[in-house]
Amino acid sequence: MKFKFTSEKIADIEKVLNTKFTKRGNQYRTILENEEQKRKLTLEVYPDIPIGSRKGNLVNVFTASAHAQLHFCTGFVASEMLGEVTFIGANEGRLSGIIVEKDAACSIYSNVDAALLSSDFTKLGPEVMLSGIALSLAEHLLDESKNSND
Repeated sequence: MKFKFTSEKIADIEKVLNTKFTKRGNQYRTILENEEQKRKLTLEVYPDIPIGSRKGNLVNVFTASAHAQLHFCTGFVASEMLGEVTFIGANEGRLSGIIVEKDAACSIYSNVDAALLSSDFTKLGPEVMLSGIALSLAEHLLDESKNSND
């Protein structure tokens, strides 16, 4: 079954990020602020919209100095313990991810070999290890995504 953002899934994201989304048409939008560190981040989720000739989920992140998009988001992991949501897009053994923190920070990893997520991190260089560790929370979504594309 193809992943879809539902109102329940949006509520899970709201809980972890300690925010509320505004819904306009087929868009969910929220703004996260961290006044102490002078950070502000806008997060937008577009469920099941046309992207080129196909339909899929789009995640947008805007900051004062960057704009990031994740096309064809295939799932997410909302971690209350870490205070962050990891959005991933998986395709043919590669994945990309945007991690949004409740403190208005984000990290982006793209075109990561999915095999890294189950690798022995102690055998990887630190510049490679970080992406594997950061995205490993979402490893279980890879099987779900693979099965939904069948």
